[in-house]
Amino acid sequence: MHKATFAGGCFWCMVTPFEELPGIHGIVSGYMGGTTENPVYEEVKKGTTGHYEVVQITFDPELFPYEKLLELYWVQVDPTDPDGQFHDRGPQYRTAIFYHHEQQREAAERSRQELAASGRFDKPIVTEILPAVVFYPAEDYHQDYHKKNTKHYKEDREKSGRDEHIQKHWQA
Repeated sequence: MHKATFAGGCFWCMVTPFEELPGIHGIVSGYMGGTTENPVYEEVKKGTTGHYEVVQITFDPELFPYEKLLELYWVQVDPTDPDGQFHDRGPQYRTAIFYHHEQQREAAERSRQELAASGRFDKPIVTEILPAVVFYPAEDYHQDYHKKNTKHYKEDREKSGRDEHIQKHWQA
């Protein structure tokens, strides 16, 4: 099993696109990249710890290659927004791909270059590619939030603008 870690704004919305796919063995919402040890949600959401909200995916690369995860990742985010994602604003909601080894870094760089060259977006791609550091799982109530709090999750996602972005840039 391998790990992939992606920051794409609110981690609740980053779980559902990856779950229940062949070769995906687990998705954990959490925090990565900051300076505070053992951060909690209330600290991270203020944007003062330096952490990104992330999802860490455990996957079998034989069944679901990392490159396919990257393809799916790009669809979920606005890679041109340096200040957050959709209605979630602040450094904790920026996009980033955290690589766990050199092959992931190379694949992520290549993928970002291909996206930039595609002309799909009229602004520069600002998603960072960073080395994976300590991952802190988010509190239990954030795990599988879309299943535990379906109504609130759907309302939040609908208000976010994420689905309109996906429709405009990927399904049009």
